[in-house]
Amino acid sequence: MTIVSKVIKVLVVDDSALVRQILSQGLSQDKGIDVIATAPDPFVARDKVVKLKPDVITLDIEMPRMDGIEFLQRLMPQFPVPVVVVSSLTEKGKTTTFEALKAGAVDFVTKPSSQFGGQGLNNILCELRDKIKVASQVDVSKWKSKEKQSSIPKVRSDKALSETTDKVIAIGASTGGTEALRRILVTLPAVFPGIVITQHMPPGFTKSFADSLNRDCQMEVLEASDGDRVLPGRILIAPGGLQMTVVRSGGTYLVKCKEGAKVSGHCPSVDVLMHSVAQAAGANSIGVVLTGMGRDGADGLLSMRKAGSRALAQDEKTSVVYGMPKEAFENGAAEKVLPLENIPNQLMSWLS
Repeated sequence: MTIVSKVIKVLVVDDSALVRQILSQGLSQDKGIDVIATAPDPFVARDKVVKLKPDVITLDIEMPRMDGIEFLQRLMPQFPVPVVVVSSLTEKGKTTTFEALKAGAVDFVTKPSSQFGGQGLNNILCELRDKIKVASQVDVSKWKSKEKQSSIPKVRSDKALSETTDKVIAIGASTGGTEALRRILVTLPAVFPGIVITQHMPPGFTKSFADSLNRDCQMEVLEASDGDRVLPGRILIAPGGLQMTVVRSGGTYLVKCKEGAKVSGHCPSVDVLMHSVAQAAGANSIGVVLTGMGRDGADGLLSMRKAGSRALAQDEKTSVVYGMPKEAFENGAAEKVLPLENIPNQLMSWLS
């Protein structure tokens, strides 16, 4: 992915004057970012979007007069702008963050429920600066005039699936992955083989994400716990802050969730998951790398491919960020590169 050298114009939207000041000063430390304005609420923000045309917006969700979700729903069809949500770690904050991603936000960072300060603040600002740079490259024009991506047809149930109960599907994703995963998983029948997923996400958010998917999917979706079985009809999401691996125990597959160092820059890491699936399941597995920045998953998918699994990656057009899938294709890991809407039927074809 090519990062352009132009200065990124940012609009900071937050109802707290202190937070607006902290974010403005912190973001402006990067010469590649120019905070052109701040806004205390969505009404002021909309006027400044029209007048100043920012490249990226940072958006608080829980605000008076109009929350960030409604603001996104109104803004994106008229003036699509890449948005990075600055979300609280409260339970409400976690839930609304996923609603914001559904409504068009590109990514999010978490802010502590208590007052900003210390090393934690520096880490948040560093993460936010990085995500603003990624967001500035994202094409959000599909939201213009409500031209959202079409839904993916549900995969039909097939008797052949009864013969694939020992299969393991491993999926990895990062930026843009929460909605890409949702669009795939809601199409799958309840009898589908077990799925294990690493989505780059901080601790505390993976359970909310799993719960949200569980409400929409025919399969059962859980935040994984150490020792959980990989079963047909079950989807296990790697917990934020832990490395998840798959091991074989007799005729069954289990997940192990343990503390560990970052691998390929992440914990949980797609590479860690996929290397373990290659070893435990080999040719009885399928690997998928979806949208995301960086190259986490490319080496892991290659190890799966070498172990006899089928392997595919999302294409550039449908990826929010064409980093991880691009790397998986260029290193020879992905035998197919497909649009998001074609992935469920390709999985079914391979399983049948």
